[in-house]
Amino acid sequence: METQVIELAYALDTFYFLVMGAFVMWMAAGFTMLESGLVRAKNTAEILTKNIALYSIACIMYMVVGYNLMYPAGGSGIIPDLAFFLGGDNSAEDVIASGGDIYYSGISDHFFQVVFVATACSIISGAVAERMKLWPFLLFCVFMTSIIYPVQGYWKWGGGFLDAAGFSDFAGSGVVHLCGAAAALAGVMVLGSRKGKYKDGKVQAMPGANLPLATLGTFILWLGWFGFNGGSELIISNVAEANAVSLIFVNTNLSAAGGVMGALILSKLMFGKSDLTMALNGAIGGLVSITAEPLAPTPGLALIIGVIGGLIVVFSIVTLDKMRIDDPVGAISAHGTCGIWGLLAVSLTGGSLGAQIYGTIVIFLWTFIVSLIIWNIIKMLFGIRVTAEEEEDGIDISECGIEAYPEFSKSMDGGPSVYPKK
Repeated sequence: METQVIELAYALDTFYFLVMGAFVMWMAAGFTMLESGLVRAKNTAEILTKNIALYSIACIMYMVVGYNLMYPAGGSGIIPDLAFFLGGDNSAEDVIASGGDIYYSGISDHFFQVVFVATACSIISGAVAERMKLWPFLLFCVFMTSIIYPVQGYWKWGGGFLDAAGFSDFAGSGVVHLCGAAAALAGVMVLGSRKGKYKDGKVQAMPGANLPLATLGTFILWLGWFGFNGGSELIISNVAEANAVSLIFVNTNLSAAGGVMGALILSKLMFGKSDLTMALNGAIGGLVSITAEPLAPTPGLALIIGVIGGLIVVFSIVTLDKMRIDDPVGAISAHGTCGIWGLLAVSLTGGSLGAQIYGTIVIFLWTFIVSLIIWNIIKMLFGIRVTAEEEEDGIDISECGIEAYPEFSKSMDGGPSVYPKK
């Protein structure tokens, strides 16, 4: 009878784990829709191509090397053992057991983790949009998914030195979102801003072509985040864990809602208009902010964490533009700045502020420095930016040979405004 109960728990937890992983995989569609809605029509097909390709690269490279680098059979705490392909302690035949009552298959853990690394790459995609060549970007994704992300993931989630130091990151405000944003920041700094973005000391509007699509993408991400945070609880086969997952869902939802309202109200106060693009990034910022610890806060505190995340997004986007750091979709702010806030907010529910600051600095420096080196090497070897003429005409044709809106592309070169004034 006991064996049957264990097998039932194993089947239930594995099924839950896989469904939550599928929710996170659906976030790839959310990022694709959000980014394609916030870029100009002439660059849409390239964004679509990047997103489906980066997801595929993540799946392949994480299987080949990334997973076993992040969850090795051994390691020093800083440098993990290197192994290729699923095998050894992480094989499909193994059952992971922790504390005597957690059961799920190793192969389901691989699937759940691979959709996280794809999320980190999607963050980069939006930040470098509209002026980067396709294949140099995809080459960077190879390094991101096989080395950069797994190493810092090992330091926390694989039992490395950040975990030993007491650094807390439940579902990835740092490991996933800050990591992706730091790599994006390095890429944007090497790449430079879009032609005409900054003129005479002013930010020029380069609005996206499809706000309904961007809004749909945000709702898809919001839905997928229940898998992102809820799935990170790992199991649901007992009363305590089922209640924990329920609270995670409530807190995740409230933080996103708070992020929307915080960003929307602040944009109205600052610009005199209710900026939809800020509200969309506010939702993402609220979700990122609660991801480091979605279980410990009360729903009221989760709402406050989300509101602060929404405020931070607006200030961060404006500040980065003043620094001439061109991020077409606000990804660095929503995932990076709010990722930092989410990590620090863990201290509000008992986490060590010192450990959180330490982990934040380590993840940022590792990802930013290594990414900066790789971006520069790719630039020297292959070039990363399209020509001025190709950028002016739109990179759909030069990079993909196809337009996303062939009937309308000549007239759809605009979208929402940038920081409307009173």
